Amino acid sequence: MKKVCILGGTGFIGYNLARYIAENRNYLVTIADNFFRGQMDTYVKDLIYKYNVKLIKGDFTDPAAFRLLQNDYDYFYMLASVVGVNNTLEIPHEIIRINSLLILNTLDWLKTAKVKKVLFTSTSECYAGTIEKFGYMIPTPEEIPLCINEIGHPRYTYAVTKMLGESGFLNYAKVFGFRCSIIRYHNVFGPRMGFKHVIPHLVQRFLNGENPFKVYGADQTRSFCYISDAVAGTVLAMEKELPENEIFHIGTGDEITIRQLIYSTGELMGFKGVYEDAPTYPGSVSRRCPDISKAKNLLGFKPTVSWVDGLRETVNWYRNFFASRQTIFEKGFEKPGHEHV
Repeated sequence: MKKVCILGGTGFIGYNLARYIAENRNYLVTIADNFFRGQMDTYVKDLIYKYNVKLIKGDFTDPAAFRLLQNDYDYFYMLASVVGVNNTLEIPHEIIRINSLLILNTLDWLKTAKVKKVLFTSTSECYAGTIEKFGYMIPTPEEIPLCINEIGHPRYTYAVTKMLGESGFLNYAKVFGFRCSIIRYHNVFGPRMGFKHVIPHLVQRFLNGENPFKVYGADQTRSFCYISDAVAGTVLAMEKELPENEIFHIGTGDEITIRQLIYSTGELMGFKGVYEDAPTYPGSVSRRCPDISKAKNLLGFKPTVSWVDGLRETVNWYRNFFASRQTIFEKGFEKPGHEHV
């Protein structure tokens, strides 16, 4: 029976990844987290008790926390990081500190741990500057040079730490003899994704009766990937036996405008008012869409959920969440226009 550990296992992607593995694999699953986003919710409790998933709570910016883990996992998923536009603007120093320490402590632990394969989750933010400044091809392949627009801007602190992680895990894997995959997520969304993302914030704004409804960055394009497809691609990238350590873009090839996203959300919310175009938030790339042919060819990755169907599921979940008057487990955006995607 294989042993799996997911660092960052109670977050949006981590939780869904743990649940998928628990439901579809006969593995011993451990999730480790510090609950940065809040207390353990019913979803995590259900994961632990229904699927017999082991939970380890610890602050892994402290190297001593790694003593809580076992030393011989077959698969180790490194998802832990702090993300969110508000966080990068309000606590950029903490983004640098926390994410870098999580990466460096994990790498130091891997030097002596008997882990067979590691997967590090990165982001399309790593190459946003290359698209914006140098007009690199879209859809964009994994071989794109990584670049940010302005090294001193707090908005890019998250991308900088992910670049560190990509280089760190690939090079440590070569030196210390473990297998490694890197995946770059592209606008993963779905129920329970938190409140610092564009879709839940749109639902909030529609519920608040905004009219005219401002459409920030209307002509910008993105490719949205539903959570079940992202998880399937993540597991494939981990479990597929390949001769080399690889980087994969995980997303879809469906490039849509933010205007399309907002109008579709408004239709699902029953909005009857008017829309008004507005400027986008600074630091937001004008276009983004991944080339996923490498993941298709080497992994057999094939997204199955359209952005329209995924949006319907996500909007309905958040509308029901807000109607239930449950406690929001993390702070959302300060004001419209901050929902960078």
